[in-house]
Amino acid sequence: MRAAQITAINELSVNDVRLPEPGEGEVRVKLKAAALNHRDVWIKLGQYAGLKYPCIPGSDGAGVVDAVGPGLPMELVGNEVIINAAFNWGPDESAQGKGFSILGLPRDGTLAEAVVVPAIQLAPKPAHLDWAEAAALPLAGLTAYRALFSRGQLKAGDRVLISGIGGGVALYALQFAVGAGAQVWVTSSSGEKINRAIALGAKGGYDYTQPEWAKQAASDGAFDLIIDSAGGKGFPDLVDVAAPGGRIVFFGATRGDPPALPMRKVFWKQLSLLGTTMGSPSDWNVMIAEVNRTQLKPIVSDTFALAEVGAAFDLMERGGQMGKIVVTI
Repeated sequence: MRAAQITAINELSVNDVRLPEPGEGEVRVKLKAAALNHRDVWIKLGQYAGLKYPCIPGSDGAGVVDAVGPGLPMELVGNEVIINAAFNWGPDESAQGKGFSILGLPRDGTLAEAVVVPAIQLAPKPAHLDWAEAAALPLAGLTAYRALFSRGQLKAGDRVLISGIGGGVALYALQFAVGAGAQVWVTSSSGEKINRAIALGAKGGYDYTQPEWAKQAASDGAFDLIIDSAGGKGFPDLVDVAAPGGRIVFFGATRGDPPALPMRKVFWKQLSLLGTTMGSPSDWNVMIAEVNRTQLKPIVSDTFALAEVGAAFDLMERGGQMGKIVVTI
C-alpha cells in the first residue's frame, strides 16, 4: 500500500509499505480520508516525545472496515467508520492513565491507504458527513468537547472566549459552544478569520496583536469560560478578561510558558486554571452523539491527495488554514 512516511527529522515522503494485517481484537480500515493535526507537524519537525523512524503519521481517519482479526465477527467488514485516536485512556475519567497513547506515534497512523486499530476504537460514521468531514472530526472534536464540557463545565448563557480561531479545535469549540446556547467571542490576528467565526455564530472577535485588545474585551464584558491553546506572553491577558469565578481551560502551549502568572489576580478573582487533553471513551461517545443530534458539520479548510501530503504539511506549518486540512486517500 501507499503511505506517507517520516524517515528522519523534516523528511516526509510517500512510499510503498507492507499492508498491515489485523491481530486479535483488531480491524483493518481501508481509509477514504485522513486529517492533519499540529501533532503531525511537531513529529515531522522532531519536536515530539518518543520519535521513531520510519513512522506513518496521522491520528484522524475515516473509512471502511475491510478485514477483521481473530475473535471478531465478519459482519464488521463493510462498516463505514471513524477512528477514535485516543488509545488506552484508563479507568479514571479525570485524567488519562500511564498507558495512554495517540494514534500516529508510536503506532502507525492514518496517512496511508489502510490502518489497523482495535475494534473498540471505532464509531459508525455519522450519516450526514462526507468522508472528508468525517475524517476531520476525531482528535480535534474530542479535544474541544472535553475542554468545553468535561473540564470547562459549559452551560447555556455562558460568555465564552476562544483564542486563536482558525485551527480545528478552536473551530469545534466555537461550534459546540454555540450549539449549547453560549455567547461566544474569539481572538485572532486575522480579521478574515474573525469575520468567518462571526458567520459561524460568534458574537464578535478581538485582534490579539493589538496592545489594548484585553482592555477592550474587559470593558465589553468579562468571560465565564476561556479556551486557549497558546499560553505564552499573552496568557496574563486571559486572566484579565476572565470573570470572577471564571474558568480558563488550556490544551496546548504553542507559544510556550507564560513569562509570569499573575497569581494575585487568579486568587482574588477565584479563577480555575484547568488543563486538558484529548478525551476519555465516555467523552468520545457523548461527542459523537452530540454531532449526530445537532447535525454538526466539521469545517474543512483544504483537501489534498495523498501524493500531495507535503503541501498539506506546508499549509499547516504556515498556519494558513481555517478549519481542518484533509488528505483524501
